[in-house]
Order: sequence, then C-alpha cells, then structure tokens
Amino acid sequence: MIELEARKERIVAFMRESAYKPLLFKELVMVLDVPSEDTELFNQVLTELEQEGRIFRTHASRYGVPSRLNLVAGRIQGHERGYGFLIPDDEMLEDIFIPADSLNGAMHGDKAVARVNKKSSSDRRMEGEIVKIIKRANSTLVGTFEKSLSFGFVIPDNKRISGDIFVSKGEFNGAKKGQKVVVEILKYPEQRRNAEGRIVEIIGDADQPGTDILSIIKSYNLEEEFPAEVMAQAENISDTVTGEMQKGRRDLRGLRMVTIDGEDAKDLDDAVSVEILPNGNYRLGVHIADVTHYVTENSPLDIEALNRGTSVYLVDRVIPMLPRKLSNGICSLNPQIDRLSFTVMMEIDKNGKVYNHEIFESVINIDERMTYTNVYKILKDHDEELIERYRQVVPDFHTMHELALLLRKKRFQRGAIDFDFDEAKVVLDENGKPVEVKRYEITIANQIIEEFMLVCNETVAEHFFWTNTPFVYRIHEDPDEEKIAALNEFVYNLGYSIKGINKIHPRALQDLLEKVKGTQHERIISTVMLRSLQKAKYSSESVGHFGLAAKYYCHFTSPIRRYPDLIIHRIMKQYLKGEMSEQRIGHLEGLLPEIAKQCSERERAADEAERESEDLKKVEYMKAHEGEVFKGIIANVTSFGMFIELDNTIEGLVRMSSMEDDYYNYDERRFSLIGERTKKVYRIGDTVGVILARADISTRKIEFVLVDAEDGEEEEDLWNFDETAEDKFVFGRQAKPQAGRSKAEGAKAGAARTTGAKSSGAKAAGAKRKALTNRDKALGASQISEKKTTAENKPNKKGKILDKKVYDKINGKGRRKKK
Repeated sequence: MIELEARKERIVAFMRESAYKPLLFKELVMVLDVPSEDTELFNQVLTELEQEGRIFRTHASRYGVPSRLNLVAGRIQGHERGYGFLIPDDEMLEDIFIPADSLNGAMHGDKAVARVNKKSSSDRRMEGEIVKIIKRANSTLVGTFEKSLSFGFVIPDNKRISGDIFVSKGEFNGAKKGQKVVVEILKYPEQRRNAEGRIVEIIGDADQPGTDILSIIKSYNLEEEFPAEVMAQAENISDTVTGEMQKGRRDLRGLRMVTIDGEDAKDLDDAVSVEILPNGNYRLGVHIADVTHYVTENSPLDIEALNRGTSVYLVDRVIPMLPRKLSNGICSLNPQIDRLSFTVMMEIDKNGKVYNHEIFESVINIDERMTYTNVYKILKDHDEELIERYRQVVPDFHTMHELALLLRKKRFQRGAIDFDFDEAKVVLDENGKPVEVKRYEITIANQIIEEFMLVCNETVAEHFFWTNTPFVYRIHEDPDEEKIAALNEFVYNLGYSIKGINKIHPRALQDLLEKVKGTQHERIISTVMLRSLQKAKYSSESVGHFGLAAKYYCHFTSPIRRYPDLIIHRIMKQYLKGEMSEQRIGHLEGLLPEIAKQCSERERAADEAERESEDLKKVEYMKAHEGEVFKGIIANVTSFGMFIELDNTIEGLVRMSSMEDDYYNYDERRFSLIGERTKKVYRIGDTVGVILARADISTRKIEFVLVDAEDGEEEEDLWNFDETAEDKFVFGRQAKPQAGRSKAEGAKAGAARTTGAKSSGAKAAGAKRKALTNRDKALGASQISEKKTTAENKPNKKGKILDKKVYDKINGKGRRKKK
C-alpha cells in the first residue's frame, strides 16, 4: 500500500511539471517507461487518481492535474434555492459558486470537478461550472412521498438537495401520499431533468411518533441493527472476568476509584483514582475499558466497529459502535464488578507537570458510579445526605477538584483556547415529544473528568510519538493565514485586535476571548473565531493540536464509542509486549492513514446527525408556542435580518422585511441595523422582545418578529407581567383563571412552560406594545377584548387571537414598499 501511494505521488508530481502537456494513456506508458506486465496496474493507478480528484481525464482521454487545466476538484455543497458551491479538496483554495444551471446534474455531497469561469474579486466570489462528477454521494435519499394518478415524487428531507425525485407508478411499492420513505436513485439528474427512483422502504406516516428520528437515521446511513455474524461473536463473549483473563495484568482491585458520568450514560469507559504521594505530588490513575481484549483484530466485531467509526448520540437514542452486550455490559466499567482495563498512572507535581508515568494492563473494581450532578452537589452545595452516602470517596473528590484546577490553569497558561458555548438539553416524553429545552450547565464535576482525560491523552500521545511506532493522532492544524487576517479585520471593526497574526499562537486567540468574555460581542466573536480555525481530525502523522496548544495529542480514553481509541489500544499493547515487528510496522504504516480518514468522515456524519436531531426537536418544541412572546438577545446581525437567541439556547431569525417601523440599513463594519428615520440601532448583544412567528419543522427554521417597548417606557415593564394578563393583553381573550395561584405564581408557571424563556408582557395598567393597533394603543390594556372585530383580529393555527398587525407581520402582509 505504501509503494502504491508512492507511485501515485510520482505520477502526480510528473504531471505538475511546467513542461508537461496532457498525454494519452499509451503516451504516458511510453514516457514513464512502464513495463508491459505492469500496464494493467498502471491503468488502475490512473483510475484511482482520477476518482480521488488528483488527476483529470479530458474528453480526448488525455491526463493532467486539475490545477493546470483551470479545474478544481472538491465536494458539492447544495443550497435549497438550487445553486451550490464546490468546496475544494485543497483547503488553501476558496469555495466556488456554482449557479443552478451550471451544476449539470451534480447533487449535494457529490465528488466533482469544476471549471473556473469567473475569478473572484473584491465584490464577488469565484464562479464555475461542474464538468465532471467523480463519485455520487447518495444512492438513496429520505423524503416525503407525494403522488398523482399516474406518477409520484419524493421531496428530499435534505433541503440542500433541491430537486424532487420522480417515481413512476410501478415503483411506488405501496407508499402512500405524505409518508416518509427511502427512495433509491435509478437515474441521476441531468441538466433539465429530475432524478428518477423507486421506493425501497416506507419509514412511516410523517406524523407518527418516531418517524422523524428514523428519517434522520436513514438519511445518514446509520445502522441500528448489527449483522448476524457480529451478534454471534458478541454472544460468545463471557459476561464475567475469569481468572485466566487476569493473567499478566496488574491487580488494582484494592485501589479506590470511581466513574463520573451523566445520569443516563450506560457505556462507562473511563474510571479515575487519585492519591497524594509522600513527596506532595499527585498520583492520578486513568483506567480505561480494555475493549481490545474482546474485539480482536479483523474479527466481525472489529470490521463493523471500523465501518461505524463512532457511537452516535441522537436526541432520543444511542446508536452504539459495539453491540450493547459489550458497550453496556462486559466492557462498561460498572461498579462492584471486576473489569479489564488499560491504565495510565501519572505522577503530577504542584505545577501540573507530569513528572513520570506508567502504562499497563490491569484488572479493576469500581467503588462508586458517580454522576456529574452528585459530585457537584458534594463539592459546591455541600449536600450533607450525599456526603454521608459517599463518605468513603468524598476526600478523593476534593483532591480531584484541586488537581483539576491546577491542570486547567497550566493548560490555559500555555495558550489553550477555551470556547464557552452553551449546550442544550432537550427533554422528551415517552412518545418522543419535546416537553422542555434548557441550558446544560458545565460544572466543576465535568471539568474534573475533562482535565484528567486531556492530560492522559497527551501523555499517551507523547510517549508513543518518541517510540516511532505507527499511531493514530488527534490533530488540529494551524489556521490559514488569510482566515486569521479576515478574523482580525472582523474584530477590529468591533474594537478589538489580535496579536501576531502573521504567525498566530493560540494564546493570542485565548487572550481575545478573555477580553470579550461577558460582553455583547462574546458569542459572535467566539463563533467567527471557531469558523476561522481548521477542523480537528484523525491522522497517522503528529502535527500537534492548535486549539489545545499541545504538541502531542490522541484519543485514548473512549474505546467503547470511538474506533481511533480502540486501534491505538491494540497498537500500544503490541508495543508493550514486544510484538511490533518490522513487518507489523510496515502493515500499520499502510493501514492507519485510511483508518484515520474513515474515522474522521464517520465522526463528521455523526456530528451532523446529532445536530440535526437536536434541531428537529427544538423546532418541534417551539411549534407549540407559535404566537407567544419571548425575551431574547441579538446573537448575530446580517444584511437580511437578525438572529435572536432565547434563554433556552434556541435561535431564530427576525427578517429585516418584517421590521416595519422604519427602513433599516445594514452597517457591515459594526454588525448593526440602523433605522433611516428613527436612527434606532440594533446591535449584537442587545435584548429584544420577539413573537414566535413560525416554527417550520420540515426546514428546521424558526422565525420571529420584533415586539418592542414604546419610547419612554421602562423596558423592565415588558417582562414583569403575569400570564393571565399577558393572554388577555396580547391575544384579546380572557385566559382561564388558575385556581389556588397568585399572579406571581401564574407568571412563574408560564415561564416554566416556555422552558426558561421568560414570558414577555407588560403591566396591564400601563405598558403597551407595538404589536397592538393604533386604536388599541389609545386604550388601556384593561379595556381590550370584546370591542375587537373580526376584521381587526385573526386566529393563528393554535386558535389564539393575535392583533391584526402582528398577524400581518407573521404572514407577510401589509408591508410597505420603498419608493
């Protein structure tokens, strides 16, 4: 495999030479002096290079490298409006805009080659057309089936695929109108013709519980069931650790240790122990489930684990990398049961430096299965009941707390970047319906485990880097200089700067994050900074981790749910046992680059599926609150509107076209909207009141319209409002009284119902809203209700009566046109 890759590199290098002109196959054979017996192999190499996008074969069957032919290879990113972008394989090149009529049948995700027709300039991006599709991304798609008398079509769930899939009457296979289906593509789209397909699976009715998540699972080709041969191997694995299994391992069953995980976690792959040594140093033990003892190389379990790459944590379920008998059973470090583990024992001094370490196989027995919540309550709330319940290990938690803070301080001193993005927790009922969305708080308990795993991963990576053993590293490459320059210009317009942008160090970016922490610009600068950095990935080469400011880094601590961890466990064991022969090294050097690539790709797919499942449930949750009023913060300002983030992390768009009190101009330098007449300014970080206008489950989009306090009024009045008065004030109806509740209790209940986002309103006696009509503004809130006419009020889908002006805003009516 190494020799084959070397041949490919030589061919590409030859074609890049300035004197090279595109040659035919027979001419290349002659020029490169390919032996006759190797002609077939040479043809295979050229085909592979073409499929990889590294060379291009013209219509005249001549070969050359794309860059010399004004071509760029990459992957298509579609847009719901029909056009797309080619994301180049070469990360140094900018994205290429592809108009809809220049896609030439390419679909979202396809590997393709584009010809550049228009170079980029200061006011326009590079533009091109697709000249060749190298590899199709999708053989099947998930969508909604619609039909007429003689034909049907599938509307893809993925809005980046803009064209419907035509289905002839004979290919319906029992699908009914409105059902979610999987369609196999029989003919891919051409310039003026949609793709054609047949229904191969009916997922279920669109409104049937569970169909939505199943559709996501099918869209990303995630497999919930394991092949029969994988399950057969899993069933033959012992449920207990036998004496034979313990031979050659260090017995740590007398060492006090715990696991600390979330309440719902079942795949517990890491345990920790801590001691204070006589010299004052800490001895930190990180004990990881020894999965490779059960998942042997090239076995059905191993092959399936590599194919999956990672476990996937959707909003309502886990799709494990390994069968549950292993992931939740014999491999999981459950308490009071003997388990096989791979231990890294580190001595750490008072400065947070790893003084020395050992790596060895062990057998362990966990004392307690702890949760982040309970550890936090012990350390911060001093919960007496929990302290008594876990008195045996409470002293360890205080030592862990002390050590974690020390490691964290050292990490930030060297320049590690700390992105403080809020995470959301979506709570579902037994039918999978979202009943609450709330912020997930990261506490010191989470940070203890994070810091311990980080220092362990770094220790393992550095140890094996210096052994020159083939390995899989977790890398984060240095950012592109142009992107950092653009980031610097962006923050300069907000009043900040970045030091040393020509040779950027992560410390400079962390310094900026510390400066903006707690300001209105924190979120937007953190977001733009993150987008300016490279994506972390797996590699067989160690180039360091920019974000962690670490020279060496790998993933060692989660072999139950990540294949890279599993493969390096196997390599580490072979090295420690002296089994790393020259032949084995050569085999790994050829194998690991492909494994790293596969795992990176599966990680990205898992991330996207997890994000989509969460977004789906967030929009579904908000759908029940259409027409309600919320308080939010302007998270971003664009040329077409503002993104508003609610207290529960849910984000939606206020379109500029719905802002009817003035004509607003976008100030690109200051990221703000400025009213022409009123000079009113909307900036990132400002607090605003919004009405939820639309929550579109199919597109996963949320839209708001603004509701502001009248000039001269105290804005606090908008939020000090009880639910009963709010219903009457906004919706023009008398809400049902809630027995046994004061107004304050009613307001509290209303806030809980909207999951942490405060119910917006005003004092019934005086506060007013722009959402009311002019006639209603002149009346007191206490006078509003029966006097409204049908013409002045219209119901929304929930049957709530909104003010006519609000109704028109939501439905896009009555907007003035600028003359």
